[in-house]
Amino acid sequence: MEVLEGDHLVFQFMPVVFQPSVLHHLIIFLWASVSSTLLSKAGKKNLSAPAPPDQRVRAAPRSHRGSAAFPAALGKRPAPDPLPCQGTVRRTRAGLGWAGAGSHPRPPCGHRGTARRRTRKGGGIQPPGDSPALPSPRSGSTRPRPRRAAPRGGERAGAAQGPRRPRTPLREGAVGACGAMWGRGLLPLLLLGAAGPLLRPAGSAEPADPVSAERSLAWGPGLDAGLTVPVRHFYIQAVSEAGRNFSRSPPGKTQFKVVIKALSPKEVTRVYTPRPLDRNDGTFLMRYRMYGSVTKGLKIEILYGDQHVAQSPYILKGPVYHEYCDCPEEDTEVWQDMMSCPSQEPQITKDFISFPTIDLQRMLKEIPAKFSQTRGAIVHYTILDNHIYRRSLGKYTDFKMFSDEMLLSLARKVRLPDVEFYLNVGDWPVEHRKANDTPGPVPVISWCGSVDSRDIILPTYDVTHSTLETLRGVTNDLLSIQGNTGPFWENKTERALFRGRDSREERLHLVKLSKENPELLDAGITGYFFFREKEKELGKAQLMGFFDFFKYKYQVNVDGTVAAYRFPYLLLGDSLVLKQDSQYYEHFYIGLKPWKHYVPVKRNLEDLLEKIKWAKENDEEARKIAKEGQLMARELLQPHKFYCYYYKVLQKYAERQASKPEIRDGMELVPQPDDRDSVCSCHRKKPLREDL
Repeated sequence: MEVLEGDHLVFQFMPVVFQPSVLHHLIIFLWASVSSTLLSKAGKKNLSAPAPPDQRVRAAPRSHRGSAAFPAALGKRPAPDPLPCQGTVRRTRAGLGWAGAGSHPRPPCGHRGTARRRTRKGGGIQPPGDSPALPSPRSGSTRPRPRRAAPRGGERAGAAQGPRRPRTPLREGAVGACGAMWGRGLLPLLLLGAAGPLLRPAGSAEPADPVSAERSLAWGPGLDAGLTVPVRHFYIQAVSEAGRNFSRSPPGKTQFKVVIKALSPKEVTRVYTPRPLDRNDGTFLMRYRMYGSVTKGLKIEILYGDQHVAQSPYILKGPVYHEYCDCPEEDTEVWQDMMSCPSQEPQITKDFISFPTIDLQRMLKEIPAKFSQTRGAIVHYTILDNHIYRRSLGKYTDFKMFSDEMLLSLARKVRLPDVEFYLNVGDWPVEHRKANDTPGPVPVISWCGSVDSRDIILPTYDVTHSTLETLRGVTNDLLSIQGNTGPFWENKTERALFRGRDSREERLHLVKLSKENPELLDAGITGYFFFREKEKELGKAQLMGFFDFFKYKYQVNVDGTVAAYRFPYLLLGDSLVLKQDSQYYEHFYIGLKPWKHYVPVKRNLEDLLEKIKWAKENDEEARKIAKEGQLMARELLQPHKFYCYYYKVLQKYAERQASKPEIRDGMELVPQPDDRDSVCSCHRKKPLREDL
């Protein structure tokens, strides 16, 4: 198959897969072969044969993202097989948030829209369950199954067809020439047309039905007025007129679009609403950032072309607060239910096993002397009456700006417990004593853990900062990645990729392997700091846009100074992650399993090339692992869950304190922002006397 790529004509070979509709094409193939033989020997016999089907093969440019090159080259757009339907998802504190529906590309299918139902405690959007005949959310009447779609493009019903022209018999003696022409010219066209389904790439299907705006679905935390985060988001699932969920980008030029504005014409607020992100699996991710609060509420219109999607317009009854509105919820149970926080976090439970009680007096004496002098990256925090105070212990505490911003953001949303703790803002975990040691370990909070340490883990500064700055100060965030995952799986480059600094020796070894095996691995060091003497030998690679990583089918994840903080972003892509065995971990690793969500690689990388070869030889299995990793990352790394995790750590810590926290000497108040962007009218706060 010839495919135009840039200014070059390249040849590609497509994997052959058998599909359910192949049998009748195979029969045509065999019939055509026999007919050709008979025609060539027919001589002067008066034979006739039906004209071959008009299936033309045209070259198509190979896209680096968005559309599959192979089906396009065959002149057809692949239609997805329907994804499994999800059952009803309930927003309860015992659950896992939107139970996958908030991030999973398999919402309920075959439904007219999203029923806006609320659970017993607080509000929220609840995707409906699947059913062969569902009551209409508006009328309550049972909706019958959809009618069969009318024939398309020239396939008019029999009653509409005119009389057929009688077939003209061939002239005497003309069959020899006709047979030769048939064998040399028309037969190859027939064979190619009949073999078309055999040559389609794996995963493709027949063209899809048109998108039905009414049947398409919308759901997610961004459709809940009470859930306040820096950037709200929700999901759209494209559904066909036949009630099938799309599993790839819908065909055609019509797009989903979203319009968000204040419910009351008397209120004016600015809402940044970029276009929905196409996740290339039939679902779309919509993000929006509010730069002001509204009292009456928001109106969210979700459109496909000029038609409303599902239950659009959605009304978020006010007040709806923006990120910098200081309006904490006093009832923490209500807030946790509103955020759909899980009742338990396995990593938090594990981290606190070593600390049944927390002796603040011992920590005051021991931590400044033991850790701040050796590491110099400890920040001492006290939270009292929802105000945050801190002092720095050591000269390497600049990263306290990341912990400050997350704690302040959390305090604007919920009333925090009174708590006093020490946060390590350096790279490495610091507490390595075991529970049965004398003296035992002290509870230092860190961003990264290890198998030989006892630090209590929080989400890394990298993921929290990108969450706070989404649609503003960063481009690589956990939401944007989902709409920039590169080409479809079958169009990705079949090599493993690595780019990064020289922060670990194994990364240098990775470059050597790449030079020896360029057909399997593309690895390069983009900056030298620890091993500058190696730059001349190994060379320096150019910086590469992170979204371009996903042009490659396999991603190599190797530790830096500690756990590689790129790992969550790699999982959210559409590539298979080959992860180095590591003693370090982040807060969400406990929810991942090797060979289900990623492929493990030995610490010394001795089996890396073997694992890459395995992935190439077992393409479908590799694709499944990549997809499972992506789905799990979408579930675990939803932005609102970071707030839940932070709060759970502080809550568990406060419950185990043996004495009351205090504002210590040298501490200073970390103030909330008080500029014009933070102005809002909080309905939870009582007005001051001078304001009455």
